[in-house]
Amino acid sequence: MKRCLHFVVIVLIAGLLLTSCVGSPRLIKYPVDTHEMSLNSPAAEFDAQITDRYIVFASDRRGRQDIYLYDRQEQALIDLPGLNRLDMIASAPLISREGQYIAFQGTRGKQSDIYLYNRETRQLRNLTQNLQAEVRNPTMSGEGGMVAFESSVNGQWDILVYNRYGQPLNLPLVPQ
Repeated sequence: MKRCLHFVVIVLIAGLLLTSCVGSPRLIKYPVDTHEMSLNSPAAEFDAQITDRYIVFASDRRGRQDIYLYDRQEQALIDLPGLNRLDMIASAPLISREGQYIAFQGTRGKQSDIYLYNRETRQLRNLTQNLQAEVRNPTMSGEGGMVAFESSVNGQWDILVYNRYGQPLNLPLVPQ
């Protein structure tokens, strides 16, 4: 079966319009909940990313920008203890294929870093704490073993790849 390489996601107050490379768009309706327990809320939702089971997104529904995880099978938000912080603006979340890891960009003051959260251990790891540069636009391998992101460490925007433990990987520039 041909795998779809790109999803177009538009988050609407009434639901999600999903477009993939197979079939036509479909509207999945989720009710709006003012108590923050549903996928939809009156707040702004940003950066939605979808896997087969999960939808991860950033939202300002508690007066600060945090990361939320919605389980499509259970039709409920999943608690993420230890992930969101009062002093951080979280954005650009991604989730691994099986849902164990969530990567995102976090900004505290003027410092941006790339974080990886392990749902099993409830551990939040700052992957770029020793990198004296601005970072942005994380992406992650399917199983969550590698995180790539843009970094200004060389005075320009370069792509760096780290493993899930925060160690840089030296990958060849030209595939062999």
